[in-house]
Amino acid sequence: MPDIQAVSANLELGRDGIWYSKDNQAVSYPPGGNDAFFSVEARSFWFKHRNDCILAAVKAYPPERHGAIFDVGGGNGFVSLALAASGFDVALVEPGRAGASNARRRGLETVICATTATAQFKPRSLPAVGLFDVVEHIEDDLSFLKSLRGLLKVQGRLYVTVPAYPFLWSGEDVSAGHYRRYTLEGLCSVIERAGFEVEFSSYIFRFLPVPIALFRVLPYRLGLSPATDTPRAIARDHAVQGGVVAGVLARLLKSEIESLEKKRAMGFGGSCLAVARSR
Repeated sequence: MPDIQAVSANLELGRDGIWYSKDNQAVSYPPGGNDAFFSVEARSFWFKHRNDCILAAVKAYPPERHGAIFDVGGGNGFVSLALAASGFDVALVEPGRAGASNARRRGLETVICATTATAQFKPRSLPAVGLFDVVEHIEDDLSFLKSLRGLLKVQGRLYVTVPAYPFLWSGEDVSAGHYRRYTLEGLCSVIERAGFEVEFSSYIFRFLPVPIALFRVLPYRLGLSPATDTPRAIARDHAVQGGVVAGVLARLLKSEIESLEKKRAMGFGGSCLAVARSR
């Protein structure tokens, strides 16, 4: 378990077992977002496959000296729990109280309710940082990544996932509080300009761009976009019916994990994944 007092002097342990910062900072995320996803994450093909992709990348490029991974903006702790179950030392850093509370309810040991700014982590103190669908919520992504480089130990690892392709922008991005979507080249560029060396990058979710374009982008551009942030809409988007579709999807997803395990990049997909090292 990470020694939180060794990396921050601005966090206090609450009676609920959560570390709280003494300050607050607004973030670009829907107020009820964590609670809305809490009920669907465990049965969602998207969240499960993203976890599998992240685990494959972290296992292929583990933190130096088995250091802790600080899962920044990690919501309800779904990724953190998967990392912990795979033997990695992990701390969730989540500014939303609902997300932090949900993570504790799930049994995650180390939960910090703060942003990296309000936590006031000590310079060069973090072994590794995960940003799993976080950077798109940051208006100035370059400055944010530069600030993280200052917190990571030299040669500390950074793991990132973001939504892919600006042309796939839709009402879902608006309601989620996104500032942008990325190409893989664009993501790697901003990571490198922030002072990191990209070790591996790949698209994931190879099957998603077409359905996103048909069922989200096209209606959005025609002014026909339905609400995408209701509990019913979220549950529908993350469900997969059985039968032939489920079987084909399972084979596609398995092949992606095999590619990542072999450190083979994929050239197309609905999300981008990158692993970098702090210089």
